[in-house]
Amino acid sequence: MSEHIESLFPNLHGTAYQITSPPDENYNCIAWAAGDSTVPWWPANPERAFWPAGVASEETLDAFREAFATLGYEICASQDLEPGFDKIALFTNRHGVPTHAARQLSTGLWTSKLGALEDISHSLHQLEGTEYGKVAVTMKRPMSVKA
Repeated sequence: MSEHIESLFPNLHGTAYQITSPPDENYNCIAWAAGDSTVPWWPANPERAFWPAGVASEETLDAFREAFATLGYEICASQDLEPGFDKIALFTNRHGVPTHAARQLSTGLWTSKLGALEDISHSLHQLEGTEYGKVAVTMKRPMSVKA
């Protein structure tokens, strides 16, 4: 595993997380959770990042929920795997500002793009801590819905 990744996310140390891609600066965690590996997604930076039309261009949990709602996602109560649904989780820091998004895999594990670093598969709460804060909301959509 990676000492650098584990220094940022100590809850990964000694676990079975897997690095699933090389580092790539062309996309970020929000884009990865949305299924886009071509351009970063982030509000208030139209020159360097995509943000869905009609969604407030602000770093708030409401804006990020609305961005994923444009892809058919709705808030759900469970982080557990539900056959027939795609799920994402949004993380916020202690001030409630969005920091990260993860997407659930068909195995029940989650996949995350770690900034400009690698993509990894992991258990959801293993990324909680100083870097990303905590999971604030989970959203789902039927698998047949495509952006």
